[in-house]
Amino acid sequence: MSHAPASTTLVEQLVHLARLGQSGPAAARLSAAQWTALRYFSRANRFSRTPSAFSEYQSTTRGTASQTVKSLVAMGLLERRSNSRDGRSALIELTEAGRTMLAEDPMAELEAVLESLPPERRRGLAQALSQATETLAERRGAAVFGTCRDCTHCACLDDERVFCRSSRTALDAAEVSALCVDFTPLRETPRAPVR
Repeated sequence: MSHAPASTTLVEQLVHLARLGQSGPAAARLSAAQWTALRYFSRANRFSRTPSAFSEYQSTTRGTASQTVKSLVAMGLLERRSNSRDGRSALIELTEAGRTMLAEDPMAELEAVLESLPPERRRGLAQALSQATETLAERRGAAVFGTCRDCTHCACLDDERVFCRSSRTALDAAEVSALCVDFTPLRETPRAPVR
């Protein structure tokens, strides 16, 4: 009979796995926070590509997040653009150099290792990590990030597009799989179609 590992052991394994994923030959080119920022801005939707949304994602202060973004802008890996939705903030976009840098992402090897797991194990791991993340974020009053398919704000328009009730906008297929700061986890209730 196998026993479930102690929670302390699981925490240590998660931390160790994350550190291993962030190591490797390319890791030294940027700090862990800078790599995280590049990944975030490459995956965030148009409503979430702001320094303040990144600070929520990173669970850090706005000042710290802004310094990380500023350093990547100075390196030519990110660029600031005016935000037509909110004149008080800027949108952050990856540059071509930023996309090239991401091709060397040290986390790619960890992604490949996880991809090699059997699908049912990946699904179980994803569910367990999502549940743990949501619970801890709720306890700490922190934001949870996710994608449209798992969000209560999402209403299907058709196979390719969804309507976001939070932004009151139709989203295309690319945006549906992007990270969102307005994400609210779907709780096992069926999603109603838009009428």
